[in-house]
Amino acid sequence: MDSIKNIYKIGNGPSSSHTMGPQIAAQKFLDKNPNASRFYVELYGSLALTGKGHLTDYIIKKTLGENKTTVKFDIKTNYDYHPNGMKFFAYNDKNEKIDEWLVFSVGGGSLRELNEERSEGKANLYPHKTMDEILLFCEDEDITLLDYVKRYDDCTYYLNIVLDVMLEAIEKGLATSGTLPGSLRLARKAKDFYNKYKKVESFSNLMYASALAVAEENASGGLIVTSPTCGACGVVPSVIYPQIIMNHVSREKIINGLMIAGLFGNIIKYNGSISGAEVGCQGEIGSASSMAAALSAYLLGGNNRQIEYAAEIALEHHLGLTCDPIDGLVQIPCIERNAIAASMAFDSAKYACLTDGSHRISFDYIVGVMKETGKDLSDKYKETSEGGLAKIIKC
Repeated sequence: MDSIKNIYKIGNGPSSSHTMGPQIAAQKFLDKNPNASRFYVELYGSLALTGKGHLTDYIIKKTLGENKTTVKFDIKTNYDYHPNGMKFFAYNDKNEKIDEWLVFSVGGGSLRELNEERSEGKANLYPHKTMDEILLFCEDEDITLLDYVKRYDDCTYYLNIVLDVMLEAIEKGLATSGTLPGSLRLARKAKDFYNKYKKVESFSNLMYASALAVAEENASGGLIVTSPTCGACGVVPSVIYPQIIMNHVSREKIINGLMIAGLFGNIIKYNGSISGAEVGCQGEIGSASSMAAALSAYLLGGNNRQIEYAAEIALEHHLGLTCDPIDGLVQIPCIERNAIAASMAFDSAKYACLTDGSHRISFDYIVGVMKETGKDLSDKYKETSEGGLAKIIKC
């Protein structure tokens, strides 16, 4: 598995797979062809169907050059390898093709080429690939999950930067009102929720407000942290903020919690998927809730088995969750889901910590079931806006 740094990518919303990934791909293609006179880009599958609402064409043109770039939404072409395909073409001043590149945005801002191994990363830092293996190793070594991450992938310095960006996104979102960009003209709610928290200072009120704040910043194209994706970026920060503000948990302990959350996100990405276009929203919101549950269980004093149980509960109860954004925007149902998933994460952690950590269904098994369920989901429910809520409500 790669470093957990790749779970926490810092960038602008609204989508890690539809905005951040294509931007990274466009920049790489531009760096390879700096003297090209014009560019032509084809978007396939989910990128073609919901790319307009996700600003895919906008970010590609902005990166390659607005006046010399044409983007085509090809809804007929789809690759079995992954639905988020895109093909870049570069031409010289004689209109001769000088380069082309087929690449896929596979979730969380990561890129892969056709038939490239999905699970293997460039930096294979961890000697174990499943949580069961990690738990047994930790028992043999008499160490915690935190000790395990620090032994192989101590990224404390980077996670301090990540935490700063998360907190800044929350505070900016809590202070901003108005409507979000796009056809829905959706009103921001985070500031209102925060004002209600100040009247009744409950943990859940602040958690809801924080989740909405980050998700609304993401929908506005603001700076956020994938955790593990843009569409689910409000879940993990929202279980952190109340712990800092209300429970005065130290920065060091929060950073440690982010390490543990990142480990679980890494396993989901490695053995399952965090791409809504591939497995539905269970891979995004479900994964984020699982990460947040693991983090919360750690902050509640949970042991290795209780932390694993919390992560399993949160992911299990998001199985089958569809990705059906209205008008291709990362707004409905995405923003509200961040708040509800955060609540489920915290409840999962509290539940798990009331047990001795023993349970029948393992985290690894649920990751496999999530991947299998995602394969069985109709394409209508995998970030294409062709079914579910997206079909019922037309703008």
